[in-house]
Amino acid sequence: MVSKTDDIPASAPDGGSADLGRDGATPDRKASGKAPFKDPCARGHSANKAVMNGDGGHDHIEEAESKQEGGAGDADPGDEANEQEVIVIQDTGFTVKIQAPGTEPFDLQVSPQEMVQEIHQVLMDREDTCHRTCFSLQLDGNVLDSFAELKSIEGLQEGSLLKVVEEPYTVREARIHVRHVRDLLKSLDPSDAYNGVDCNSLSFLSVFTDGDLGESGKRKKKGSELEQIDCTPPEHILPGSKDRPLVPLQPTNKDWKPLQCLKVLTMSGWNPPPGNRKMHGDLMYLYIVTMEERHVSITASTRGFYLNQSTTYTFSPKPANPSFLTHSLVELLSQISPAFKKNFTALQKKRVQRHPFERIATPFQVYSWTAPQIDHAMDCVRAEDAYTSRLGYEEHIPGQTRDWNEELQTTRELARKNLPERLLRERAIFKVHSDFAAAATRGAMAVIDGNVMAINPGEETRMQMFIWNNIFFSLGFDVKDHYRELGGDAAAHAAPTNDLNGVRAYGAVDVEGLYTLGTVVVDYRGNRVTAQSIIPGILEREQEQSVIYGSIDFGKTVVSHPKYLELLDKTSRPLKVQHHAVLSEKNESVDLCSSVECKGIIGNDGRHYILDLLRTFPPDLNFLPVEDEELPPECQKLGFPCQHRHRLACLRQELIEAFVEHRYLLFMKMAAIQLMQQKANKENKATALTNSASAEMTASSTAAPKDPEASKATQTNSEPTQTVSEATQTPASQPGTTTEITTATTNGTLESITTESQNGGCESPLEDPKSREVVLNACKAVGSISNTSFDIRFNPDIYSPGVRFPEDCAEDIQKQKQLLKDGAAFLVSCQIPSLVKDCLDHSALPMDGATLTEALHQRGINVRYLGTVLEFVDKTPARAQLDHFYRIGISELITRCAKHIFKTYLQGVELSALSAAVSHFLNCFLSSFPDAVAHLPADELVSRRKNRKRRNRVPGAGDNTAWASLTPTELWKNVVSEAQSYYNFTLQCDNVDLVVEKYGLQKITLLREISIKTGIQILIKEYNFDSRHKTAFTEEDILNIFPVVKHVNPKASDAFHFFQSGQAKVQQGFLKEGCELINEALNLFNNVYGAMHVEICACLRLLARLNYIMGDHPEALSNQQKAVLMSERVLGIEHPNTIQEYIHLALYCFANGQLSTALKLLYRARYLMLMVCGEDHPEMALLDSNIGLVLHGVMEYDLSLRFLENALAINSKYHGPRSLKVALSHHLVARVYESKAEFRSALQHEKEGYTIYKNQVGESHEKTKESSEYLKHLTQQAVALQRTMNEIYKNGSSASIMPLKFTAPSMASVLEQLNIINGIIFIPLSQKDLENLKAEVQRRQMLQEPGKIEENQEDCLLELDDKLPVDD
Repeated sequence: MVSKTDDIPASAPDGGSADLGRDGATPDRKASGKAPFKDPCARGHSANKAVMNGDGGHDHIEEAESKQEGGAGDADPGDEANEQEVIVIQDTGFTVKIQAPGTEPFDLQVSPQEMVQEIHQVLMDREDTCHRTCFSLQLDGNVLDSFAELKSIEGLQEGSLLKVVEEPYTVREARIHVRHVRDLLKSLDPSDAYNGVDCNSLSFLSVFTDGDLGESGKRKKKGSELEQIDCTPPEHILPGSKDRPLVPLQPTNKDWKPLQCLKVLTMSGWNPPPGNRKMHGDLMYLYIVTMEERHVSITASTRGFYLNQSTTYTFSPKPANPSFLTHSLVELLSQISPAFKKNFTALQKKRVQRHPFERIATPFQVYSWTAPQIDHAMDCVRAEDAYTSRLGYEEHIPGQTRDWNEELQTTRELARKNLPERLLRERAIFKVHSDFAAAATRGAMAVIDGNVMAINPGEETRMQMFIWNNIFFSLGFDVKDHYRELGGDAAAHAAPTNDLNGVRAYGAVDVEGLYTLGTVVVDYRGNRVTAQSIIPGILEREQEQSVIYGSIDFGKTVVSHPKYLELLDKTSRPLKVQHHAVLSEKNESVDLCSSVECKGIIGNDGRHYILDLLRTFPPDLNFLPVEDEELPPECQKLGFPCQHRHRLACLRQELIEAFVEHRYLLFMKMAAIQLMQQKANKENKATALTNSASAEMTASSTAAPKDPEASKATQTNSEPTQTVSEATQTPASQPGTTTEITTATTNGTLESITTESQNGGCESPLEDPKSREVVLNACKAVGSISNTSFDIRFNPDIYSPGVRFPEDCAEDIQKQKQLLKDGAAFLVSCQIPSLVKDCLDHSALPMDGATLTEALHQRGINVRYLGTVLEFVDKTPARAQLDHFYRIGISELITRCAKHIFKTYLQGVELSALSAAVSHFLNCFLSSFPDAVAHLPADELVSRRKNRKRRNRVPGAGDNTAWASLTPTELWKNVVSEAQSYYNFTLQCDNVDLVVEKYGLQKITLLREISIKTGIQILIKEYNFDSRHKTAFTEEDILNIFPVVKHVNPKASDAFHFFQSGQAKVQQGFLKEGCELINEALNLFNNVYGAMHVEICACLRLLARLNYIMGDHPEALSNQQKAVLMSERVLGIEHPNTIQEYIHLALYCFANGQLSTALKLLYRARYLMLMVCGEDHPEMALLDSNIGLVLHGVMEYDLSLRFLENALAINSKYHGPRSLKVALSHHLVARVYESKAEFRSALQHEKEGYTIYKNQVGESHEKTKESSEYLKHLTQQAVALQRTMNEIYKNGSSASIMPLKFTAPSMASVLEQLNIINGIIFIPLSQKDLENLKAEVQRRQMLQEPGKIEENQEDCLLELDDKLPVDD
């Protein structure tokens, strides 16, 4: 069944890349892969660094491999085995001939794994066969089964001829045909992308490249390019411009001026056919108006389409004369309308010329927050979708809705013993998940829009629940005071996201036999809707009967079940959940291995489900004041504990991982120190004992990571703490590492490590009582739950109201409480400082709210700590170097507060006033006009009687116009108090203009952030926010409101390991092998995800970078183009990652001699960056250096200087005036001055640079020497110029002037500088270096075959980094 749900033909790893790619059924199949990011939004810059400089990826491979407990038998086959497996899958492709009616036979390359269905897809996409949908493929007269794999078909071999045979239509096939024709007619029309339907999204790259990348780009003559470039950027892009226009965000794409083929194509009003016509084979009737204004009525019959004699008002189903019976609607229309024929052909030509990545559906819907005004055209398919809610024929199992739960659970049960099985399983899981997320989103919107009947219609609206399409929907309100103890509605709003995090965590551990529900959380129009798949049988029985594990009343009655304990025990180590006992109402002790709320239900299908995973992770004591409990001093110093809205505040999984890692280093350190002391004190036993005792004391004082002052108390202590805090920096600060890897390392292998460490001390640890004691002491000190090995787990029920523990666990509970306090202290004393340090050394570079949130989350910091983080930044000595971070943080804090207010604001608005309410809110939030007045819906729609009633009513008494009374002053007062109460942060401002001025924010950025967070879509035009005479927004400016969706992102694990081994190879300098492995990862990813995915994007970026370094510039360009398109489509056109991708693409364009394109791309990147975060950002320096260099190359010296001097200023601000980055900036500016023959300025800048080099790296360093050479060269030039000038002054016009050499920079020298600033540095190696390297490599036994080193010699080894290697 599952295989049938698979639409996207993505299973051919390498087979049909050439042909299929061109024909666009599946975009270039090689081109897809994934990067090691937990979070889809991983930031471009840091991502590169992780990707390039690795995070010791290869060390994790084996351990991560072992994480797949399902395949525990072959958990660690090592790399080679893995590579073997892949080769097995890649049977060689072969070519078949295809003969379609009315066309010449053509060749198609296929692979044995493909299904016949995928050839169908290719034919429906090819220009000459795209109008056919209802056909079968026949080999020697036998019809091929659509779902058969090609290798299973007898007689199919190289050169076989497959015939396309037209089949009779059914109603379903006729509908599919009409839908397909509509899709072909709308294939260049962006309205689906603006409306956020069918996984369409926007992409603007082709506007800037004019399609001249790749083949057509190579044809351009490089020499002739210089003359014809217009390099002047638009005013608003120049450094220092304060203008931030919105319209350029979506440049006009000339392809989108649609070629209209028909005026109207719609279902006729005569549908459905009456019985007597059904018996003549009529399936349905269509009504069409051609471009020539001809109105025709068409019958779809079993034999095809023909004209009938009906008109709008008379039904006459007999065939017209002539009837033009054709099998395809397109052929019929081409016969009756010359305009259709001409335009349809042109449209299809254009369609197939577009890059496949511009038109393939994304796995999850991406919404655009701006859109132009689109004309609303008649569209039969859209109209039909609206009426039928698309439940019938579109779902893949004809005639029934999909059983989501069954599909989600069956895919989990698929075999996973070897690679092909795992690929199939992961692919099925991913496909079902993305389908489920789409269906759940549609359902949630239908629920809020009032299109679904509640299953308990008698209750008040807040308490209603819904079932639609086999999905259960509930609203995020506190029903029946369920959460009264925990914070009422606020808790009910937070619970679904906590639950989703729990589902994600259990899903990642992937224990066989334990099932979670498909869960999607949708925020729409101010409401939070949770969508869940339905456990079979749960609706027929009371909850009390079905729950056999856990508690339905927060711990009063608790039950347990041995099978659940066994299953949950397997998750307890990876998720760090402690097995513990609680007391029920009758004082019986009950064993649990999860929080009490977690319920176990056995469905009618016999599967063990767990649900309500909202407390999977332990509580966050900083936001949970508990009577008689003191927090550690680090927390108290920052004003914790704070009262939070609800009592469900949990620590993040990433924090738990980092904390355990940190404790593990501490544990090793202590054990090592004590063992060393023992060795030293072997002679004197007495001292040994006292020592270990004192070590134990000091150790327990380190249990919480103290601030440095405290830890200097004792000698033994100061050492471990210091190293530990450094150690925490490392795991946390690698943006690329996913938490999941760490999980694997810390969990999968801890025990084995510990035993090794014990064995390190003496031969057999448990026989030697002293080392046993050492381990015991270390275990006690770090809070391990075992006395013989390191094992930290948390009890999620500690501090849960209403949960009681048996007496005999008192000591254990005390330990657990201490651990929680330590965890809370670790967050504020280690993780927040480590984040700030990463921002200071630019290894974390957030650009907007989303990337900031991600940077916090990667380090396990919840967003509710944002205020604390900002206070910390404010007190940092190098505060100016964190300006960008502070500004992004403030804007995130403000827009989140506004979002909270907007949520409740919208709940009181009736549908007819929605656009007026949203525009009023935005005016109060952003417009400088002090008296924003709301426009109530026009009176002509409000009946008179209602009006009279309304006047007598008390305002606000259930009146739906309460929203209209909001004023800017009131809104900003609310924002300030929300910031204080939620984030514990004091904003000093009472209107938008003060905020903008005080914190240096941009209104356009605030508009972007609030729109994205709340799902608002606004009209793209220039808004005047600063007018004090009229409001910025009118209700006509609000185009739509979209859902904001949270769901689980299933991962492709094997591809991920390939990706990592590829990185590891690259680190060791084996570019070729690294490249092969990453290509392999790409194929596997393509297999699992289909063609479009965030993580494929990163894979392509890395491939492009490797291609570039290995000298294959065209290939680099092609891969990077895919990365840019994919980033635009999957993340959004102005996502920070997309901006990064644009910059990389510009570099490769320049290297390929496409200078004007390179400039256009850089200007686009600069515009987007100005819009997203403004000019004052460290990344802007890199961008401006790039632009300045390219302009220098095309001899636009004055423009070039504007950008380079801006880059110099930004670098000096963010890297400090003594940084090597600044020295390089000085050098770049000096070069331009030299080209302008302004030698005095040039000398001045180069001297600055020289001084920095001399102070930072010393006289003898090559950089210093280069700089001093250049200074000599400039001085000579200056002297020569002066001489000439003197000569002119002295002899007037008769002077004999030596011709001065002012040379334009060579492209090679510009490219060299571009490489340097973009962190691509080639290091030539001496013979001796090579010898050392050779020895090192052999020692690692990584060299598979000889001859690699020679290659490296020619290739010259490289160092990849996003900054100069010495600039730290």
